[in-house]
Amino acid sequence: MLTARLHGIADLRVEDEPMPKAAVGETLVRVTAVGICGSDVHWYEDGAIGDAKLERPLVPGHEGAGEILAGPRRGERVAIDPAVPCERCRACQDGRRNLCYNILFSGNGPTDGMLREVMPWPSNRLHSLPDTVSDSAGALLEPLGVALWALDLGHVPFAGTVAVVGCGPVGLLLIQLLRAAGVSRLIAVEPLAHRREAAARWGADEILDPSAAEAIADFSSCGVDVAFEMVGNDDAVRIAMEAVRPGGHVVLGGIPSSDTTTFRASLARGKELTIALVRRMNEVYPRAIDLAARGAVELDPLMTSRVPLADTPAAFADAQRRTGLKVVVVP
Repeated sequence: MLTARLHGIADLRVEDEPMPKAAVGETLVRVTAVGICGSDVHWYEDGAIGDAKLERPLVPGHEGAGEILAGPRRGERVAIDPAVPCERCRACQDGRRNLCYNILFSGNGPTDGMLREVMPWPSNRLHSLPDTVSDSAGALLEPLGVALWALDLGHVPFAGTVAVVGCGPVGLLLIQLLRAAGVSRLIAVEPLAHRREAAARWGADEILDPSAAEAIADFSSCGVDVAFEMVGNDDAVRIAMEAVRPGGHVVLGGIPSSDTTTFRASLARGKELTIALVRRMNEVYPRAIDLAARGAVELDPLMTSRVPLADTPAAFADAQRRTGLKVVVVP
């Protein structure tokens, strides 16, 4: 079967590998769609993400959907939850499985991911997809889940005011969720024109370019209730912190390449900000599937490129350029 495996920085090879076997508690899944995430691009560009380093050739990919190949669920279309918690540690026992001390995560560290034709995966991490949700949309349920978890952590007041700094796929999904949640004013900050256009399409009331210093200063003086940072650099963090009112909330969802985030303590302390950081998502797949099935969010229009597995290196180069929104590989 074809498999895309990352051997080093920008060294992604698509080769034939033996068909895998399912262990006890696992199911073989024919992978039908895999979204390329910004964190996958980190692996591709840096050979690392956060404190995790590429220590062996790794199959990337954690946004996926597929079809079960065998057993009583054979033929069932599923979304593949990439996180496998241990269910034994303190975090799991506290109901924070996304913070599991021993978590296995698809396409991360020692765990091969989804950019292959067939993969074994724990049966209880395969969520049934309704007919109204396409395979590509099923793959995008993972970034939707991240946006949904960020929204949970933000504690946005009903009819509150919100800023989203960074309008990549997760930021755009967050804009859709915030609009569905009834916010009264939604401001988006994004340097790329095509993403600003997408933010307007999905409900942002005001869209700003971060290079427009005067506009950003005016925006910062308004004081929104909650600001979501979805970029992963210090400028975006600064804009988010400047944007919120005194006593407001800032949610940091971006992943910095340097594994370091810095901000002015006087700014954060002077406003007595509440700062939350997003670690993937907790158990939100059922809610994400329901939102997609009801049409409360649009997933398919986020997909601006579909490529076969054999062209995965070109797909990563495309995602790296950020000329579209979401690149999806179709094994």
